[in-house]
Amino acid sequence: MRKATSTVGAALVLAAGSLAVSQATADAQPAGPNVRYVVSADAPLSFDINYVISSPADLKAFNADANAYSTRGNFVVPWEATATLTDPQWAYISVARAGHAMEAPPNAHCEIWVDGQLAVQNTGPTTAFCQLSQW
Repeated sequence: MRKATSTVGAALVLAAGSLAVSQATADAQPAGPNVRYVVSADAPLSFDINYVISSPADLKAFNADANAYSTRGNFVVPWEATATLTDPQWAYISVARAGHAMEAPPNAHCEIWVDGQLAVQNTGPTTAFCQLSQW
């Protein structure tokens, strides 16, 4: 009888612990991208886009190895990318396109969204830069 009581008691403790863990997991916010970069223009043209994908410890660390914290490429707009930054204030994007004599300015436009809220936006004839406070 004593063994049966201790077995039932242990099972109840495990069940209660399991319930507490599953509730904590259900209440936790999903770890998803908290920064969204958006680029658009007046026409679907290709732009050189450089943006931060990882938060550096400080500006010195970024300058020592920018490729460890950012990426670049040539993309046709409209374009979007997401990143999970430990400090979203490191978010930065530059958008550039060489002007052509016989072409109207494409009016490059960039936006940085943090946790679903528009944090900054900018527009320029051929280039646009958006950055948050760490820069």
